[in-house]
Amino acid sequence: MAPSYDPQNIFARILRGEIPNKTVLETAHTLAFHDIHPQAPVHVLVIPKGPYATFDQFAAEASAEEIVDFHRTAARVCEMVGVAPGQGYRAITNAGLHGMQEVPHYHLHILGGRVLGRLVERD
Repeated sequence: MAPSYDPQNIFARILRGEIPNKTVLETAHTLAFHDIHPQAPVHVLVIPKGPYATFDQFAAEASAEEIVDFHRTAARVCEMVGVAPGQGYRAITNAGLHGMQEVPHYHLHILGGRVLGRLVERD
């Protein structure tokens, strides 16, 4: 069963032009923009324009064109913001309650510009 998608989430509103953003790159199927609360010197969000709530839903339901466009756009963004090639970066997506997803629209965080530390603490 696909996760529910809320068309009033902040990213859907950004895509409709109701909320401004600082665009890094926009393509036919993807929008990349700077996070308004950056957690690193480089913090860009890459989102599909389609109504997908999580990575697994996007991977299962998006068209081949959407999937290719999304990943190629993410690669171009990494180059544009100077993290690839370079010192490296982290690409993160959160899904659902346990994954601490805050916005129910699939998005990829690209973070870099400093050492980021551990992703998950050991028990």
